[in-house]
Amino acid sequence: MSFNLLCLPFAGGNKFSYRKYEEKAPANLRIIPLEYPGRGSRGREPLLPELNLLVEDIYHQASPYIAQGGYAIYGHSLGALVAMQLARKIISHHQPPPLHLFVSGAAGPSSLCFRQKQRHRLERNTFIAEITRFDGSPQEILQNEEFIDYIEPVLRADFRAVETYQHEETAPLMLPVTVINGTEDTEIERLDISLWQKETNYPVEFVSMPGNHFFIFDAPAQITRLMANKLQLTVKQDNHSAQ
Repeated sequence: MSFNLLCLPFAGGNKFSYRKYEEKAPANLRIIPLEYPGRGSRGREPLLPELNLLVEDIYHQASPYIAQGGYAIYGHSLGALVAMQLARKIISHHQPPPLHLFVSGAAGPSSLCFRQKQRHRLERNTFIAEITRFDGSPQEILQNEEFIDYIEPVLRADFRAVETYQHEETAPLMLPVTVINGTEDTEIERLDISLWQKETNYPVEFVSMPGNHFFIFDAPAQITRLMANKLQLTVKQDNHSAQ
């Protein structure tokens, strides 16, 4: 059985951020990278600095794949938060639910850490220093003024979407969730990662991989293979439960 994996970018990312996933994914896992407005293939559209607006946009973009069923959702960092809210929106609209939710590089949605940093408010020099420390791009790119002029408003909008997010306590979903994080990721506390368990009635599987916040660039084959295996297991368990 083959699956569609709807992939949501991190802050400052775009659909092309997952090109290595497209190259390395197993044959039964089709990577469907989705695009936020204001970057990449949608660079002429206005940025959306609020999470609910991003979720609404992605929901309509993903609708054709949702209707087909047999899909999962994956998001990294900002994308993880969008992915969770997207799953909730899909289920609340009585659409075919995702088979599995995969998230990486992010605290659970109920964590207070999202509102603590307020990076979107930093003055330019401090902001650039922060993204130089935090961003996964090569240093020579981050020292390019033209690139900084392009990426600064994108990152500010994305950071604002996360840092102004207001979590509402809702009932946990009946949805399998796998959380993947880098062992050297200094952006997230382990306790905040564990809060993903509040989002689902299923036992969350927590997976650690070597690397920092952007470990996902180091192991695309390993990560996509893990996802494909999880999806096969999910379908097998669902079929067994239905018997």
